[in-house]
Amino acid sequence: MAKLIHSMIRVLEEDRSVAFYRTAFGLEVAERIEFDRFTLIYLRNAESEFELELTVNKGQTGAYDLGNGYGHLAVSVADLEAEHERLKAAGLTPKDIKELNTPEGLTARFFFIDDPDGYKIEVLERSWRFA
Repeated sequence: MAKLIHSMIRVLEEDRSVAFYRTAFGLEVAERIEFDRFTLIYLRNAESEFELELTVNKGQTGAYDLGNGYGHLAVSVADLEAEHERLKAAGLTPKDIKELNTPEGLTARFFFIDDPDGYKIEVLERSWRFA
């Protein structure tokens, strides 16, 4: 059976992106690999073995075109309101908390936040299927 191990996004500035993911989600650098034309930075935290791979292409000066195919990454938290307030207090800009109700009466509570390169991250309350 296949096991998901990482997702990769291209970022413009390593330090800015590492700082964002550390502050927002407690991700730390698990490994950093320097190549001639690019650098790979693997981030993770103790909650999961899944990693976020940041790719910094040397010589890239402008923002990446995220296109219309990218959706979002998602993380789950135990206390959605506390996490929302923590991110605001850290100087980040989470969007408003929303709810999505299924026809079966189940509710997903969430908000979105954008990273420094414009990637969207959904922060979901741990409930239902998002534990």
